[in-house]
Amino acid sequence: MSIRVLIVDDSAFMRKMIGQILSADPELEVAATARNGADALRKLSALEIDVITLDVEMPVMNGLETLRRIMADNPKPVIMLSSRTKQGSDITLQALALGAVDFVPKPSGEISLDIDLIAQELVAKVKAAVGAKLTPLPAAPVLRLPLPTVRPPAARTETVPGAADLVVAIGSSTGGPKALEQVLVSIPRHVPAGFLLIQHMPQPFTKSFADRLNSLGGLTVKEAEEGDLVQNGVALLAPGSFHMVVDEEKRVRLNQDPPVQFVRPSIDVTMSSLPRVFGSQILGVILTGMGRDGAYGMARIKAAGGRTIAQDQQTSTIYSMPRAVAEEGNADYILPVDRIGEAIVKLVQAMRGPSQPQSS
Repeated sequence: MSIRVLIVDDSAFMRKMIGQILSADPELEVAATARNGADALRKLSALEIDVITLDVEMPVMNGLETLRRIMADNPKPVIMLSSRTKQGSDITLQALALGAVDFVPKPSGEISLDIDLIAQELVAKVKAAVGAKLTPLPAAPVLRLPLPTVRPPAARTETVPGAADLVVAIGSSTGGPKALEQVLVSIPRHVPAGFLLIQHMPQPFTKSFADRLNSLGGLTVKEAEEGDLVQNGVALLAPGSFHMVVDEEKRVRLNQDPPVQFVRPSIDVTMSSLPRVFGSQILGVILTGMGRDGAYGMARIKAAGGRTIAQDQQTSTIYSMPRAVAEEGNADYILPVDRIGEAIVKLVQAMRGPSQPQSS
């Protein structure tokens, strides 16, 4: 049975081009198109629709208001189509917080848009959206897991004063922006660990996303820059289109090596760079996402003696990435998203050990 898609865009050109992209795949069917949000809501009430592609900026009823109405009245998987402007990035992040499954950035240019740039990504995300969880599920019963017995590591000499002794690496993809907000809001600024965040997201969206996360309070969050020091209480977000690794001085190094498993930034690339620098003092976390990125990196962390957490199936928008970690036996804890922040704080304290001094 075909996946029935409603295309919502105020541009007739974009409606036509998106329709051609989706119709070229035998598993997808363009059930209808709509020129604005009000038109979309009318058609949703009359048609059976599986997935919606929704423009961010439209007259009559914009993308955010349309999304609010859809999620309140009759939730459907929604893929946002966003411009690459600062305003488009900010609105897209609001849409993800409101329940959109994912987004695809429109290609740059005006009349002669290169639609081929988004074709493969759009088709893959529409197909993945069909199985996405759309509404918050009842909170899972609180399971108080015993903390592992971790022998405090031998004292290490910091290469650079102020560098963190312990690092938390968090990777996410589809559904990740909302999940990351839920996790980070539970982590206080004084936690004695540095944080590396890897979210599959292109430029310039990562800068807006880092600013949004920073506004939550708690950890200081910024888009990573070349040479940034991994330090306590600071979360560095991998910039779009760059892999992020950590060198022997515990400084961030960015590169544009080829994508790994079709993505850049890659979670595996970042996580795999950490054991030679931090040894066993690594906590790896994999949140919701499509694909397998992070499975290899989490295996490397666990092999080095670090600790690992994977988001559970019930609270994941797409369970593929956490499932890959869990099925390979590399998740020490499998937790609902609303418990992960608390677990990170407790595990950091346990891994440091009671006698470990906190570096500033």
